[in-house]
Amino acid sequence: MKLETRTEGAGGTPLLIAHGLYGSARNWGVIAKRLSDRGQVTAVDMRNHGGSGWDADHAYPALADDLAETIEDQWDVLGHSMGGKAAMALALRHPEKVRRLVVADIAPVGYAHSQQQYIDAMRALDLSGVESRRDADQRFRALVPEDGIRAFLLQSLDIAEKKWRLNLDVLEAEMPKIVGWPDDLEGTFERPVLFLSGGDSDYVQDAHRADIRAFFPKARFAKIPGTGHWLHAEKPREVEASVRAFLDA
Repeated sequence: MKLETRTEGAGGTPLLIAHGLYGSARNWGVIAKRLSDRGQVTAVDMRNHGGSGWDADHAYPALADDLAETIEDQWDVLGHSMGGKAAMALALRHPEKVRRLVVADIAPVGYAHSQQQYIDAMRALDLSGVESRRDADQRFRALVPEDGIRAFLLQSLDIAEKKWRLNLDVLEAEMPKIVGWPDDLEGTFERPVLFLSGGDSDYVQDAHRADIRAFFPKARFAKIPGTGHWLHAEKPREVEASVRAFLDA
């Protein structure tokens, strides 16, 4: 599937950025712009998100193949959360496409939590009469009280069309696959991988390191202190510096 893309800069080894669940390429706009001084940075809207196509299949092999179709020759790849799992699947299925890989706050394991509550909240938001982002924010506050999460979700609301730029039906149906990890992914990726996590997040635990090294024997680990799962939104400069240092090493 051809994905909607946003590109900054030119030249160098291109960097592909894959966002997380309910996100879009624009979530990474600040970091993409800053990193574009070293070469091309292309952020994508994943399938069933943003301006990209919708499809009933939202399993990681399909997401990985979308990324492979976007990459010409061999690029660096950065993926966060769902995008991190898609990026890992890309490196395992199409290792020739990836030079270096950065996985932001996720591991190649299944998780017990669900993100269904946000689908319920988005469906429950009454969009009639909403004329501005501020109107939507005021109505959405009762459903999603956390300011950061609410602002993040509202980036995927098309105010003019009064609809979400997310395929909520498919994301709900495929939620077990999104929070899981494919049992049939095999092999190893033999080039460098950075697992960059939030210091306050529990998504990448010491107990996951054996699973990580089974797929990525050259894995390195780093944490951004004082951040949770949304590390790129909470401390973009620190994330940019870590990614830059790793890719340019």
